Amino acid sequence: MFSLGIVGAGQFAGSFAKLWRLHPGVGDIVATDLLPERAARLAADYDLAGTLPSYEAMLDSDIDAVAIFTQRWTHGSLAVQALRTGKHVYSAVPMAVSEQEIAAIIEAVRETGLTYMMGETSHYNPATVYAREQVAKGAFGRLFHAEGDYIHDMDLGFYEAYQYSGGENWKATASYPPLLYPTHSIGGVLGAWQTHATSVSAIGVVDDRKDGVFDRELSQFDNDISNATALFEVADGGSFRINEFRRVGYPSHIRESRFRFFGTEGSFEQLATVSLWQDKKGVEDVTDHLHPRPTLAPDDPSLAHLAPALRDAFASGTAPVHDRSRLPHQFAHAPNGHEGSHQFLADDFVTAVTTGTLPPVNAWTAARYTLPGIVAHQSALHGGNRLEIPNFGNAPGAGRLDD
Repeated sequence: MFSLGIVGAGQFAGSFAKLWRLHPGVGDIVATDLLPERAARLAADYDLAGTLPSYEAMLDSDIDAVAIFTQRWTHGSLAVQALRTGKHVYSAVPMAVSEQEIAAIIEAVRETGLTYMMGETSHYNPATVYAREQVAKGAFGRLFHAEGDYIHDMDLGFYEAYQYSGGENWKATASYPPLLYPTHSIGGVLGAWQTHATSVSAIGVVDDRKDGVFDRELSQFDNDISNATALFEVADGGSFRINEFRRVGYPSHIRESRFRFFGTEGSFEQLATVSLWQDKKGVEDVTDHLHPRPTLAPDDPSLAHLAPALRDAFASGTAPVHDRSRLPHQFAHAPNGHEGSHQFLADDFVTAVTTGTLPPVNAWTAARYTLPGIVAHQSALHGGNRLEIPNFGNAPGAGRLDD
């Protein structure tokens, strides 16, 4: 059993605080936030052990691990700090916003032997789980192309989320470049297809809403791109394409991330409400097999901390394709989220820390889910120039990191 510190007490943190509070492998949980009242509220709402006044105080404490739920461009440096002070790290996505930060995390994990896990929901998305199974069976034949979309319109929850997290300056941060948040699309593709991206060409669409969001004069990131598409070459031949859209006529509250895989013998395609397996003989509707069964109603009190537009996503249970037998029984009626991924994320981090083994989305895997988007953004800023993607290599073999 280990102790855990939650860093950043925003809307997302509560869902995981609840799960780790239930998990038999986690002991005391404390929280900290730049706004102390938010940390205090999180501690009260989820019966945590208390709060700490700062991240520095948390790193100076005897807490064993930290879970980072801060603003998305801060994760890399915070993770390195924690690892270098002897803490295991769970990080919300993305891993980092630069190649240098990613390299620093991998180096710290390699040198300390500590656990690092990035909480990528799409790795556990029912479509990705299903495609991973089909790959293992050889049902696709040779995979040669895949597609992943993260299509979440700003009007469907993101304005409120940025207003909550960004305060008076929220428009400056709401212009966060879509391709620097690529793991919900890339992670679903590479979570099934065991390869990595080697080069990319990307195109960005300049925003024209003119409401102060994605306005380069206001943007903290000098960004005016609201929609972007990237085409990647992969090792051993083939390609995948991702879409990162923030202005799109699509019901992202039904399904934010969706995927397609094409092989020489079979293919899989997904829309908002339909999922299909196809081969040379015909079509099989696998929608029910991949559809999470809600364990909570969207108006359940445990979801009251979320913006209304986000409650459907966090009310989901698990789909038939998910293997619930590996989860602790304490999760049976607990809230879940993002198509059934949260409980698996929470449990995999606990398992990795307590056994000293690599989690599925370890530092090396997280780099392959994150760095391609960082390079793609640079391509989009330079007219779609095809750019090489550095490769940090495969994760170490099974077993303890410090063996």
